[in-house]
Order: sequence, then structure tokens, then C-alpha cells
Amino acid sequence: MKCTKCKGAACSCSKTPIKSSCGTSPLKKTAAWTRKEGKDPAGGLNAKGVASYRKENPGSKLQTAVTKKPSELKAGSKDANRRKSFCARMSGMPGPMKKPNGEPTRKKLALDKWNC
Repeated sequence: MKCTKCKGAACSCSKTPIKSSCGTSPLKKTAAWTRKEGKDPAGGLNAKGVASYRKENPGSKLQTAVTKKPSELKAGSKDANRRKSFCARMSGMPGPMKKPNGEPTRKKLALDKWNC
């Protein structure tokens, strides 16, 4: 395997692709929003995940979740409308709310986080 930076076959990257002598790995790392480090354990994406999604998709207006309780939101405000829209879209998605082992799915966690 050749190093992506120096293109040299004699580089130590060809022997151990994870650690490279020239500072790069021949294996491309995926965006944070697709990996565990960009996901919030309580459901949805964290700030790092949102930032990596927006970097990968220019022009995107993705934001973090509206976590306030519906009673605390002013009716008709932007946050209230975002929350209502998300709940309507996500609640209608197919798929289970629990995994076979009884744990909640990412869908259930996201709905709970948005107070749906």
C-alpha cells in the first residue's frame, strides 16, 4: 500500500497503514457525523457531528436539537416550529423503537431528546 502523501512504496506507511512516518494514513477517515464521536449518546448529533455534516455538505442548515420542553417554548417561535416539524417527520418513520435486546434505538433516543 502506498502512502497518500509521499506516494512512496518504501515509506513505513506501506508496512503499517495506521501509523505513518510522514504524518498521514492511507486509510481515509469518514466524517464525524457518521461515527460514534459525532453522535450524542442521548440521541441525535452533538455539536462536532453537526459541524462535520455542514462541512461535508456546503449550504446545509443543520442545527442541533431543540431540547427545551414544549411548555417553555413560545408558541409559533422558530424553535417551536422546528420541534413540531421534526416530531411530525420522525414519528412517521418506519422502524422499531427498541432493539431486540430491549435497548432503545437511535430513533427513540432522538424523539425523546426532542420531547416528541
